[in-house]
Amino acid sequence: MRLPLLALLARGPAHGYELKQDLEQLLGSAYPQPNVGQIYVTLGRLEKSGLIEGEDVAQSSRPNKKVYHLTEAGREALRAWFEEPEDEPRVRDDFFMKLALAPQTGLADQISLINHQRRQYLNTMRQLSKLAAAEDRDNRIAHLLIEGAMLHLQADLDWLERCQEELEELE
Repeated sequence: MRLPLLALLARGPAHGYELKQDLEQLLGSAYPQPNVGQIYVTLGRLEKSGLIEGEDVAQSSRPNKKVYHLTEAGREALRAWFEEPEDEPRVRDDFFMKLALAPQTGLADQISLINHQRRQYLNTMRQLSKLAAAEDRDNRIAHLLIEGAMLHLQADLDWLERCQEELEELE
């Protein structure tokens, strides 16, 4: 949450609720909606670390609001984030650990685990398809997010098929 908030503040000053709305609008309904409380906690931490600065702005019939802007240190942290490629191979996958350890425990059958996980992935794909159909056509970022999630799920389904084939050969 830290770096996406910095990225939004690179456009210009904003308060926490504005940032929440901007994230929701940008990412659409497929992305888990950010909790406004978590956003304010994160903004506080970013301010403590010198990446942003907050300024109280008076409002006529409401309490003051705090508007944040990016500092030069925040801009540098953001540049570094954009320059760093993501390297997240899924070698620490919880499902795979269940699959690997099931025979040793006698508490779960590997093929049943695969079938259960397959159903979960298929249900998630259906939900994403519904979200894609309901999402505003002009929000290309949200559609790309949904498409990426569905492609990852398809790869996971293909991998489950491979696991099942391999395990059935061992029997």
